[in-house]
Amino acid sequence: MITKQPPEILSIKTVAKSRIFSVQAVDLRFSNGELRTYERLTPQRRSSVMVLPIHEDHLIFVKEYAVGPERYELTFPKGIVDQGEQPIESANRELQEEIGFGAKSLVPLRTLYSSPSHMYGLMHLFVATDLYPSQLTGDEPEPLEIVRYPLAKIDELLADPAFAESRNLSALFLLRDYLNQTKG
Repeated sequence: MITKQPPEILSIKTVAKSRIFSVQAVDLRFSNGELRTYERLTPQRRSSVMVLPIHEDHLIFVKEYAVGPERYELTFPKGIVDQGEQPIESANRELQEEIGFGAKSLVPLRTLYSSPSHMYGLMHLFVATDLYPSQLTGDEPEPLEIVRYPLAKIDELLADPAFAESRNLSALFLLRDYLNQTKG
């Protein structure tokens, strides 16, 4: 494998700003001399968590509104790692805020980037088991619908075209492999 030198960053400037996002134009010079401007969401360097809760042979999802596709999506509990928190602490907090359970066991599954071409987007995935009732107040604008899905039907969910959010699909494929490895 050829090791490439990362491009030189010539300048970074904010080209748009909203209440939540800033868009940066990043001028780059590649090692072959080629010049390009890439745009990215301003990197806040805060990671996030997604938790795959398993309770009584079921996965627990939430259904929440996603403004991108303008519809309600089936998703795993997720959220930003707060200042001073470790990802595993954030995972347990998000479970309590979104589904009303804490976890005695949180196993790191994988860390992945959701969209590295345009933002930092580091997400830590955890498998949560040995759940117990515990509710914390979250920041959702409306109550989340809790959806229980049988573990035995993971393949059906993976084949469902309505289950299309890439982070959730990746997490479910990883969970299926993890469960297959822990069985044997």
